Amino acid sequence: MNKIDKRSDKRFGATILDAEGTRLTIAEKTFFREADPFGFILFARNIETPDQVRALCDDMRNAVGRDAPITIDQEGGRVQRLRAPQWREWATPLEFVTRNGRHAERAMYLRYRIIADELRGIGIDSNCAPMVDIAEDSTHGFLKNRCYGFSAETVARLGRSAAQGLLDGGVLPIVKHIPGHGRAVVDSHLGLPRVSASLDHLTTHDFAPFRALNDLPMGMTAHLVYCDVDELPATLSPKVMRLVRDDIGFDGLIMTDDISMKALSGSLADLSAASRAAGCDVVLFCNGTLAEKREVAEAAGMMDDAGQRRAQAALAARISPVPVDIAALERELGALQNGRM
Repeated sequence: MNKIDKRSDKRFGATILDAEGTRLTIAEKTFFREADPFGFILFARNIETPDQVRALCDDMRNAVGRDAPITIDQEGGRVQRLRAPQWREWATPLEFVTRNGRHAERAMYLRYRIIADELRGIGIDSNCAPMVDIAEDSTHGFLKNRCYGFSAETVARLGRSAAQGLLDGGVLPIVKHIPGHGRAVVDSHLGLPRVSASLDHLTTHDFAPFRALNDLPMGMTAHLVYCDVDELPATLSPKVMRLVRDDIGFDGLIMTDDISMKALSGSLADLSAASRAAGCDVVLFCNGTLAEKREVAEAAGMMDDAGQRRAQAALAARISPVPVDIAALERELGALQNGRM
């Protein structure tokens, strides 16, 4: 991991941004140096070979002059940016949990500890997982098989195992989609889901896994409306963000889900400013032009005191990996899945 720390005393930009290709362009390097985003996110288009990804991560950290966190979506199943033959392929989380039955808790730890080893090996030190949304019979297909189970207790328990596997591997977990996306019957990439459940039921059921994991360093918002709370999407709602902080008790760094998703409407500048005003610490913006990134960075501004404190606390949770024999963990996982334990 590149240990650059020339500007650690400088307040971070309240954004997490991406790159267009497999290496930064001169224009991107200049922009990132000026905007100083808190961190970066990688997509499949940024991935070719291990050496290339390491070089891209170095480009990003050199651009901001510090050891900025770099994240990725590596859940397994449909949502994994690192693919075979150079990286492991994983079953969807729900299939994986079902297959491992009574050993699911240990299996989830092993899965994400092995994923953490792959990520750290190429310079990535954050993962957009665990996803502790509770599956319902009606949950939209874009989300359902990415869930860990159908009960709050199961999801919280397995989410803890996944998070600990990442943390032990030196990778920051990002719990999502806070405060709960499982009731969505619309794909939030394409439209705005609306949830009609009462606040009492949401509090005791949907919010419960997030309350159980409220000590994790980072969280990602849900783009959906809780009709009994507010008519604004959660990412833009001060009322929902107060529930996250006060009822759920989550004091980690909160990043938005990607504000370019179709669930949200409005200009990028307005969405960036509104999410910050609602209480989100960091704006995640993906798949835009350099001009659009600049618009988002200017509207999001720099972190406030509370956001800076949470950002520093999150970075402090990014430890050196606990030494482990990955081959032995793979053998153990294989034995679990083959019913030999």
